[in-house]
Amino acid sequence: MIKEKIIKNICYTELVYNRINKKLNSKLSKKEIESYILKTLKKTDLMFFEKKGKNYYVTNSEGNIRITVNSNTFSVITVNSIVK
Repeated sequence: MIKEKIIKNICYTELVYNRINKKLNSKLSKKEIESYILKTLKKTDLMFFEKKGKNYYVTNSEGNIRITVNSNTFSVITVNSIVK
């Protein structure tokens, strides 16, 4: 199942932490970002995991975010706020 595969293999580049803080207008530490994303992935229903091209898009309407993950490396590319 793709959800479990993403959760097991999720990884981060150094640049993505600053990008996530900028996009979410936050000042979270690396550890806080990793914990937040992992928790969000775990509580997001599988039906909100979508593959488009080379990326997975995980939409969590409860947290108003969309996480973009590379489908080959499982590295987080960015996290965007969802405007309702």
